[in-house]
Amino acid sequence: MNTPAAGHAELGDWLDAQLAAHPGEIELGLTRVGRVADALDLRCPAPRSVVIGGTNGKGSCVALTAGLIGTRARVGCYTSPHLWRYNERVTIDGVPASDAALIAAFRAIEAARGETRLTFFEWGTLAALWLFKRAGVDIAILEVGLGGRLDAVNIVDADIALVVSIGLDHTDWLGETRDAIGYEKAGIYRRGRPALCSERDRPESLAAQADTIGACFQPIGQAFDIRRVDGQWRIRDGQRSVQGTIEADVLDDNLAASVAVVHRLGLSVSATDIARAAGAQRRLPGRREWHLSSPAIVYDVGHNEAAVARLIETLTDRSFARVHLVIGMLVDKPIETIGAMLAPHVDHWYPVDLSSVTPRGASAGQLCSRLGRGGDQTCFASPMAGLTAARSVADAADCIVVCGSFYTVARVRDPIT
Repeated sequence: MNTPAAGHAELGDWLDAQLAAHPGEIELGLTRVGRVADALDLRCPAPRSVVIGGTNGKGSCVALTAGLIGTRARVGCYTSPHLWRYNERVTIDGVPASDAALIAAFRAIEAARGETRLTFFEWGTLAALWLFKRAGVDIAILEVGLGGRLDAVNIVDADIALVVSIGLDHTDWLGETRDAIGYEKAGIYRRGRPALCSERDRPESLAAQADTIGACFQPIGQAFDIRRVDGQWRIRDGQRSVQGTIEADVLDDNLAASVAVVHRLGLSVSATDIARAAGAQRRLPGRREWHLSSPAIVYDVGHNEAAVARLIETLTDRSFARVHLVIGMLVDKPIETIGAMLAPHVDHWYPVDLSSVTPRGASAGQLCSRLGRGGDQTCFASPMAGLTAARSVADAADCIVVCGSFYTVARVRDPIT
């Protein structure tokens, strides 16, 4: 890699150099990243480490878990991808890493890596671990990037591992079936340590692989659960229980799983803790994020069948005169299936071009064709152009949905709001 000149590098220079040196976005395997981690002594970034994997909901679970811990411990969180700025990927006590901190981490990695080539994601993972260890965090919460078994995050032996969901995504890398994908995701489990799962309809491979590893498999519905009774929710975790009232949009299985994780870290969880954490999770940008203006707007970065099913659920729970869909997607996503799922719920379509944003982005023409919206369907050159068009015709009783990719949402949603 052509290292940016010492003392003159901006963060963007480092990120550009990483991408140029290893342009492939995905190259699974632990050998390269493990070699550099060993050189920097990063396999144990904190006294306690939590690894969270799954198809959907990983980032929300990281936010919930950190929120439940609150100020009782110093917490480092690593998530991906970012919505606006790379710094969002690494936070300590909720504060994103500064440019200077990330550059210091990258310099340490550059000095240690020798001839080892790293992917963009591996650079980021190592930087997060370096920053957490340097800051002396008490707990590191790490989100898996892709799969689990061969993901860079899996160089860390998690004290507690959680798989939140198993759906069909990245099938070229993880396998064509939920059983195959479940096997890959179970790779984050460790012998003799809690191995949680908040997917009720989980493939048999997950428990089977946990058993093979010798992990303590603790799935929802058995080890822990969440229920609504007499207008209140109740979370049960073994002999512990907590109950209270909370808005239904955060009353889900991942909340129960996050509570179970915090219990296994040796911390108690109160109804007040849950209300605070749920409030923070509800404000997580781009995750079925509602703005109840006139018209209403919802931003959702989901890009696979399971995520779209949840989006449709939230739409059908509310009553709108018409739904306007601003959608941009990557070419390797199941565009045809998602189009068929959304079609009964959408009145007006605004397909947008992402090909100028990322090499993986679908052009507006590709998107229109694969969504089955050919013919005289108008396509738009950018997400903002699509949103502007939707706003120009939407009435106060309508809803505008912006969805399909992090790239789509990031280009229209103001980071200040």
